[in-house]
Amino acid sequence: MKHLLKTAFIAVALSTAPAFADAVKINAVTLAPKPVYINGPFASFVEEVNEKFAGEVEIVWRGGPEVMPPFKQAEGVRNGAMDMTYTSPSYYQGLVPTSGTMNLSFKNYAEIAATDYHERMTELHAEKDLVFLGEIPATQLNFFIYMGEDISSLEDLKGKRIRVFPTLLPMVQALGAEPIVLPMEEIYTALERGAIDGFMQGPLGQAEQFGDLVKTVVAPGVYRAGFPVLVNPGTWAEMSPDLQERLTTFLREDFAPRQDDIWAEPIAKSQALMVEKGWKFLTLTGEEGALYEKTAMDAAWAATAESAGAEIAAELRAMLDR
Repeated sequence: MKHLLKTAFIAVALSTAPAFADAVKINAVTLAPKPVYINGPFASFVEEVNEKFAGEVEIVWRGGPEVMPPFKQAEGVRNGAMDMTYTSPSYYQGLVPTSGTMNLSFKNYAEIAATDYHERMTELHAEKDLVFLGEIPATQLNFFIYMGEDISSLEDLKGKRIRVFPTLLPMVQALGAEPIVLPMEEIYTALERGAIDGFMQGPLGQAEQFGDLVKTVVAPGVYRAGFPVLVNPGTWAEMSPDLQERLTTFLREDFAPRQDDIWAEPIAKSQALMVEKGWKFLTLTGEEGALYEKTAMDAAWAATAESAGAEIAAELRAMLDR
């Protein structure tokens, strides 16, 4: 399928045939406010693109949710209200039902890139009038359950209200809890006020943000993080096919591989701070841990099969499963 990407470049060029003279200005928005740690790689991407492609492309990072609500950013890019978003793959599953599959693996970026997964996602996004430039990976940032009370087993999760993003919803349901979808910036207030009993989130920044509000962390983490970079088709068409290909190659083959293993030290420091804060870890091991991970994967892929079709879910899972 590697040829499909080049075919897409040619199709865009033939359909629009613009004159390529001035640098293409790209207004970008992100799922989180600028200072949030998950935006660090995107900040580096913007800097490197603007330097490497000076005179051809200029990315202007406008901000995060204060500019455009996170769950509306992909649609905003599709309809031209914004040129680019760095977002969560699960934030636009209503638009691209397979987008959340970027989370559904225990493979690292190099292993996934060796398959046709990114080329297939390019196709699936194009069907919905979105350009999938690629993903900025963070395989080490998997997702834990943080509870505002002491729990001693998975049974204690039954009936509890747990904040999720959409990809995590089927897993939390399978555990017998009640999933509640909220943007990241609303978690603290919801937990403080008792609107939720816990939340699922990555391993970084939680102790600093939630302090005494969290009592128990359910481990191991599940899935992987990867943040898609989406571009408006009209903006994309302002670039020559050669520039399109060079920019895509830069993200997928140069920049992205350098981002996948930068998180080990911050994760270790973050978990040490959790222990210092008195958070207890409910660590599932052996058969129980394996069942927990299997439940997470099976529930999410079943939901993908329902929304996107069993055939395509099976095709993508074959690329992402170990």
